Amino acid sequence: MSRRHPSPAGLPLHPTRRHALALGGVMLSLAGCASSRSEASGYSTSAPIPTGAPSADTVLRVAGRTTQLQLEAAGDAIEGPAFTIGEWVNVGAGPDVIQAFRARSLDLASNAIIPPITAREIGFEAQIVAVLERPDPSYVFATATGSGIAEVADFTGKRIAFSQGQSQGDTVLRTLREAGIAYTDVELVDLPSTQFLTALQGGQVDVAPLSEPQVTKYIDQYGADGAIALPSEVPDLLTVLWAPTTVLTDEANVLAIRDYVRVWAQGQVWAWEHAEDWKQFYYVDTEGVTAEDAGRIWSRIGAPRFPRSWDVAVEWARSSQQLLIDGGFITGDFDAEDLFDRRFEDVAVQAVGADYVEEAS
Repeated sequence: MSRRHPSPAGLPLHPTRRHALALGGVMLSLAGCASSRSEASGYSTSAPIPTGAPSADTVLRVAGRTTQLQLEAAGDAIEGPAFTIGEWVNVGAGPDVIQAFRARSLDLASNAIIPPITAREIGFEAQIVAVLERPDPSYVFATATGSGIAEVADFTGKRIAFSQGQSQGDTVLRTLREAGIAYTDVELVDLPSTQFLTALQGGQVDVAPLSEPQVTKYIDQYGADGAIALPSEVPDLLTVLWAPTTVLTDEANVLAIRDYVRVWAQGQVWAWEHAEDWKQFYYVDTEGVTAEDAGRIWSRIGAPRFPRSWDVAVEWARSSQQLLIDGGFITGDFDAEDLFDRRFEDVAVQAVGADYVEEAS
């Protein structure tokens, strides 16, 4: 089944490098320990992917909290990984994942498309091994009390929480583009996404992109004082699994990663097909929101879609890369196609039913 994808094209932005200077320290700190191509000299996307089952003796450290919880909730309904997950590493934000990758304390992670772009910009070699598409917007713009914001057009002149290296930053840039608002007409406040909520609460920013259930908790607390939630009109289309190329040079690791892609995809499908169980387990029992709020949150989430071809994903990555180039945040001296290891292109689609496969349009 095929669905129309959101176009990566949009209104032109008026770029400035003003905010790139504020972000330079983070980029330099990451670049200082970036790996080189020579470290991954045994890696090639043209080499056939190994066949066979992974060994139980293969150990990977994985950042994938959602998959971890889905496996716990699903029980025997999902066949667990055939290799050993040595640790579920508690990192999620893109910059933290990159730091963990370069410290060799993490082997595989789930993120949006921006972290792999950021990593390649600073010379850290990593590859995307799985792609999930969700055409529905993921974020909601929460406003500070007294901000005077009633719609996206009111973002002009306001302070917006912004993280260049995370998916929230991509959503901000796409939203400004679609609204025809120049970067110079807003103040992009450089913060990690983990600080967005406290920045709103403390009045450091006027608006911030939040995900659920965080935005629901915020509005429950501050809505009576005038805080509002504006659903994003632009999607955060891609969720990807990615791994350092140094990890992918080991054939045993490749077999394990292929198996994890299966588990990850089947976990997404299980949650969708067992929505009531998942809402109770994750939103109510784990995140502490009400059953009513869990239902409302879930109603805005679409079914997982695993593309048979990664062509749309590559074009989306290129559009995100171009947004960062236009803003002066990166030089972007690489082809986004090189981020994708297409040897894994059919792994997820082979692991799920046809209803969850996005056919090429």
